Amino acid sequence: MPRAAASLPPWLGHALRTQRGPVPWHAVVRGALAAGPSLCAGVVAGRVSLGVVAALGAMLAGINDRPGSRRVAVRRLGAPALAGAGGMLLGAYVADRVGGSYPLPLLFAVLGLLAGAFSAVGPVASAGGTQLLVAAAIGAGMPLPEPGWQRALFFLAGAGWLLLLRLLLPSPSPGNGWAGGGAGGGLPYRLDGERAAVCAVYEAVASLLDSAGTPDSTARRAALTAALDQAQDALSGPRLRRRASSAAERRLHAQYRAALPLGEAATALAWADEPLPERAGEGPRRLAAAIRDGVPCGPLPAPARSGAGLRALDDALLHAAEAFDGGTARPPHGRGRGPVDVLRTAIGPGGREYGVRVALCFGASTAVAQALHHPHWYWLPATAVFLVKPDLGPLVSRVLCRALGTVLGAVLFAGLAALLPRPAGLVAVVAVCGALIPVATRHFAAQTAVVTVLVLALVMVGGEPQASWGRIGETLLACGIVLLVGHLPWPVQRGGRVQDRLSAARESAHAYLRHVLSGARDGGPADAEHRAARWALRRDAYRTLAEARAAIDLAAAELPTLARHSAGSEQVAVTLERLVDTTTACAVHVDDTGRLPRRHAERIDALLAELTAVA
Repeated sequence: MPRAAASLPPWLGHALRTQRGPVPWHAVVRGALAAGPSLCAGVVAGRVSLGVVAALGAMLAGINDRPGSRRVAVRRLGAPALAGAGGMLLGAYVADRVGGSYPLPLLFAVLGLLAGAFSAVGPVASAGGTQLLVAAAIGAGMPLPEPGWQRALFFLAGAGWLLLLRLLLPSPSPGNGWAGGGAGGGLPYRLDGERAAVCAVYEAVASLLDSAGTPDSTARRAALTAALDQAQDALSGPRLRRRASSAAERRLHAQYRAALPLGEAATALAWADEPLPERAGEGPRRLAAAIRDGVPCGPLPAPARSGAGLRALDDALLHAAEAFDGGTARPPHGRGRGPVDVLRTAIGPGGREYGVRVALCFGASTAVAQALHHPHWYWLPATAVFLVKPDLGPLVSRVLCRALGTVLGAVLFAGLAALLPRPAGLVAVVAVCGALIPVATRHFAAQTAVVTVLVLALVMVGGEPQASWGRIGETLLACGIVLLVGHLPWPVQRGGRVQDRLSAARESAHAYLRHVLSGARDGGPADAEHRAARWALRRDAYRTLAEARAAIDLAAAELPTLARHSAGSEQVAVTLERLVDTTTACAVHVDDTGRLPRRHAERIDALLAELTAVA
């Protein structure tokens, strides 16, 4: 973030913040081949309305098309698309039964309550809830001649086309250009996402070792957590077989598992807060290069075995060298949640708060839109759904970016509509906007501008008049509704999302600590099964901490009237992070000596007392 923005209030600074990184050209190509061709196929076949619906499905799937492995993409794009198709079918059915009468806002409010509550389960559930509500509003309000089942089918077909492109087209791999055609002897590009994720883990381990004894170690440890989260998700995505189908994939699983003890040793060394020799990070860096280039790792420099942490690092490097020479392993366990866990999250404080907020916004915006008798009334509740999503930033930041993006997009489309031929020019606009969505997701205002142009083009291709100025008015009205609902007195406790995340992080940290202390009581080095369980608990502890930290940072960037409900949560998260780091250092020492050092035990007791005090 620029230095000038750092002095601004958090809610305004967040609105000015833009994500940085290289242009995802592979996603740009997929976007260009998704919505535009889907619409073109409908125009050529004489079924324009179904082409519009398919393009909408491709557009919403494109918003969820983020970097990652193909297995992750199946869940990230497929699950919300199914929810959207269900929403399209439900909206059309409700419109046929109740039309524009007063029960519709009430029904939509109930649907918003359910979708909002289950959106608290996680990012995929949140995307699914959003598509369910947006598609329900479109299915109920967009005047289309086809029955609801056809709309749902073609909505799903548009999203499925983008998912198929995601699975079949190659993507660039770090350092190789296009995977499968670069260095490394033609690596199978279907594993490019998994390979990049595992490579990033080893690079993060090397960076953490380099930063030991410096103020950067905390941020590097957080970066290692993020890399491990992404690798775990990439390798544990949905699969048809229980075991990996190729030797290359099984080797990647073994390389990921070999990174777990490396990360544990690096975290313990960083916790000691003492500088390490430069060669300490050389071994993980060579392993990362071997994954990236598809070559053997060769001999690794051994660190000095002068302490428990360095001995653990040396042992982990030896284990990693064996895994790189031909080791195989089963896919890592994902964060499986049973129905009871999902329901507990949905009815917890975070789910209740978000569900009530979505219900009020979705129901009220539907009622206001119908009271105004606007032909495009479905735009108002659909806009409100996007605005009420906390995933997209603090409330005021979302409202400012949405308003600015809509004005820019509407003005731009008004100029394009006056110049371009119809329908060919509008189809080209849809294709260009589909290609721009992966780049525009870096800032909510830019994404809103691109989506506004795309949706207005779809509406005009469908035979309705140019609606740029009405779009601006409805967006501003939706912004007002969401702002009002966001600052109303609540029947449920505020800050539920932060409470949920902190509660999960606290439970995971204590489970990890209990496991490590049980090994110290047993005496002697831990066996393989005990270590595997410990690494799984450590992964869960750091992941839940990262999720809690993200929720806290988001809450802190709200207006002061909302941010005060999460006051004090930052200190709880800091204490939990120090507790988990100390527990990791304890685990390394218990493996080395079979007992818990007195210094570590005293530190654990002090942190538990501090946690009780700040909580």
